[in-house]
Amino acid sequence: MEKLNILYEDNQIIVVVKPHNIPSQKDESEDEDVLSLVKEYVKEKYNKPGEAFIGLVHRLDRPTGGIMVFARNSKSASRLSDQIKNNTMKKTYYCVCKGVLKEKEGSLTNYLKKDNKENIVKIVPLGEDGAKKAELRYKVLQTEDDENLCMVNLITGRSHQIRVQFAGINCPIIGDKKYGKNLKGTTQNLALWAGRLEFEHPTIKQKMIFVVPPDENSQPWKKFFISKYFMR
Repeated sequence: MEKLNILYEDNQIIVVVKPHNIPSQKDESEDEDVLSLVKEYVKEKYNKPGEAFIGLVHRLDRPTGGIMVFARNSKSASRLSDQIKNNTMKKTYYCVCKGVLKEKEGSLTNYLKKDNKENIVKIVPLGEDGAKKAELRYKVLQTEDDENLCMVNLITGRSHQIRVQFAGINCPIIGDKKYGKNLKGTTQNLALWAGRLEFEHPTIKQKMIFVVPPDENSQPWKKFFISKYFMR
């Protein structure tokens, strides 16, 4: 795997860029995962005996790339987790979806249910056993032909949420092999990127903002003026 892309580190947190198609943490595939890589990095750099403590406070789906923050001790892990629960940690995603969006700015609300056996999430009726409310807000930044560059903010954090909800309005995300069944020639990475992360440092209470664009030389991102939308 390529060298770990570290954006920031101190004795409380470490912020990295997760590549596409790498698990956030170890799963049944036993493939290399970001959490283990961060642990290995900290252990080697700081000559830690035994396994280094790294707290996983949030996840990105395996095919999704972008910014992640990890805690370096249990106190920071708890405080970062509280920010997620209180919705004060702000995560902004960018995606390219295919199709016609009726509104250039709006919100999507559905009820989702995960089939753990098949590892797939479905939109289900309100009241169905196991259904969880899913809500997001989006804004179309640019449209080229029938592809839309969108900025997305999650109100809830459900598994596969952005992918399922966009597919639910017939605007699947480019490169989505699971939910974009009507996409032809889907071979590139999933066009979903966690490009901005904003939170309060767990000890010094300073506002931390990290912004990283996707690879603007790769498809489908290269069709859009990516740098224009990734100014801090």
